[in-house]
Amino acid sequence: MGTRDYLANPTPVPAGTLVQLFFDTVNRFGEKVAYQTIRDGELLGFSYREILSRAMSVAGGLHALGIAPGERVAILSENRAEWSQTDWGALLAQVPDVPIYSTLTAPQVAFILRDSGARVVFASTEEQMEKALAARESCPQDLRVVVFDPLPDLPEGVMGWEEFLSLGKETLAHIGEDDLRARAEAVTPQDTATILYTSGTTGDPKGVILTHNNLYANLWACLQIIPVHSADSTLSFLPLSHVLQRTADYFFFSEGCTIAYARSLKTIAEDLLMVRPTKVVSVPRVYEKIYKKITDQAGLKGTLVRWAQEVGEAWAEERLAGRQPTRVLRGGYRMAHFLVFRKIHQSVGGRLEFFISGGAPLAPEINKFFYSAGILILEGYGLTETSPVLTANTLDDFQVGTVGAPIPGTEIRIAEDGEILVRGPQVMQGYFNRPEDTATAISDDGWFATGDIGEIDERGHLRITDRKKDILVTAGGKNIAPQPIESLLSKSPFVDQAVLLGEGRNFPALLIVPAFERLEAWARDAGISASDRGELLRDPRVQERMGEEGFPWFRDLAVFEKPKKIGLIRDEFSIEAGVLTPSQKVRRRVVYKRYGDLIERLYDPANMERSVFSEED
Repeated sequence: MGTRDYLANPTPVPAGTLVQLFFDTVNRFGEKVAYQTIRDGELLGFSYREILSRAMSVAGGLHALGIAPGERVAILSENRAEWSQTDWGALLAQVPDVPIYSTLTAPQVAFILRDSGARVVFASTEEQMEKALAARESCPQDLRVVVFDPLPDLPEGVMGWEEFLSLGKETLAHIGEDDLRARAEAVTPQDTATILYTSGTTGDPKGVILTHNNLYANLWACLQIIPVHSADSTLSFLPLSHVLQRTADYFFFSEGCTIAYARSLKTIAEDLLMVRPTKVVSVPRVYEKIYKKITDQAGLKGTLVRWAQEVGEAWAEERLAGRQPTRVLRGGYRMAHFLVFRKIHQSVGGRLEFFISGGAPLAPEINKFFYSAGILILEGYGLTETSPVLTANTLDDFQVGTVGAPIPGTEIRIAEDGEILVRGPQVMQGYFNRPEDTATAISDDGWFATGDIGEIDERGHLRITDRKKDILVTAGGKNIAPQPIESLLSKSPFVDQAVLLGEGRNFPALLIVPAFERLEAWARDAGISASDRGELLRDPRVQERMGEEGFPWFRDLAVFEKPKKIGLIRDEFSIEAGVLTPSQKVRRRVVYKRYGDLIERLYDPANMERSVFSEED
């Protein structure tokens, strides 16, 4: 298949602001439900008109606290109604907000607060308030704290949410809503809307400055290619501190949809059944978990699922190639849908029209499985620095294994070393207080260096192969892209997570977190105790089984790409453990440091006869 090195969607994109979008949307949809929260098993809604009232109160409250246009406030919170109300209120006050992941530690929170110079931090819970108070001790600026949850005996310098809103209402009564609205509408497309701190897979995070027009242009472009209407509903569960979910919520809000907030990442399955959304944005990790849960079945049910999967894949191959499946295949597919696939639809609420996937590459095998089940996953590509969307698959232009074609107004170029360069109205203004980093990332003629490696196929779709900084160079000088190799294991029912090693080494190796539910079930059937995971992974029979499950997936790789050793990890790679970023990317430096002893054993010449190890051997 041939490739290109340049691609563009020349559709002109109008300039605009999120403030004008907000007022226009409220005027159009007034009393319709905009946001929902789940409380005590019920959905509680806020209308577009109510969101306007609360956002105006937030803007008034910021004015009362002396926060001037251009100064910053921070939001340290999980997804919830107050998050969006604070965000809209800050936009109306011309005060850029700085979202902070609720999973960050107090020192990490302190760094962002100091670097951004935030004057107010909105904290969701007592736990987040304590982080903010601890961070305040190291901040040179005067920092106020507002806490969303009602708490007794608030510390000095902390204001409750309802008290803050009341202060805002009093201020509005004094200065007048018309005056505040006029100030809000004075914002320009080039004014800063938000400063988003990157996850920081290496070094300290950088503040990405996104203007009103960066986000507005991205929303407008996405609306031209992805159908959405006021009857739609969605479940918002990715962190709003990440640009993907935040822009997605703006996207749905702008067309009068209803946005329901999940209670947590752990309750997504239950919340999908309650909300019954029509369109949902997610990351590959969620699809991987759904896929493994469906395909990891034993007995007759497992046999039925595997049969349906084979029929579905054969049907998908024909449809994706533009061919009509045979009558026999169509009949088998109808039966597979009735017996297996329709239950997948029911598990996500029964009304889902499609998923939108971003944040990381989605394994083609998993996308094809969902396609065969009748659930479309529109995979796209973007970064925090690009607001975020650059490319997307659409209903009319869908191709598994790619992240789609450029959205309107976007240009893509492939550099000589394979790095993806992009240009368009969604590209950030720069990094906050880091002119040298900005100059390195964005050329004088506006091309942003993404740090990703990819290619453009002859159909005009972009393929992502890996992160430039993640490319491994072996001792023999061979370049290896980790992500395609790691994704090969995504179909294995015995593997939950995998990280490829090999930088400066003679051969690649893998660290694997097993899918313990499946492994423990196998162990019990084999008469092996599964009561302690450490002992389980030390058992030679278990190590042999994991080797038999892992190594065959690499048979089609080049010799220098094939992992020769596997290290088994007991604990899941997680955000809380510091191994994953809040956007689910692996912090490879942390992996190398945390599992250094195991890695050295994998490469110890004295252990060349063994192929699988446990971290506790």
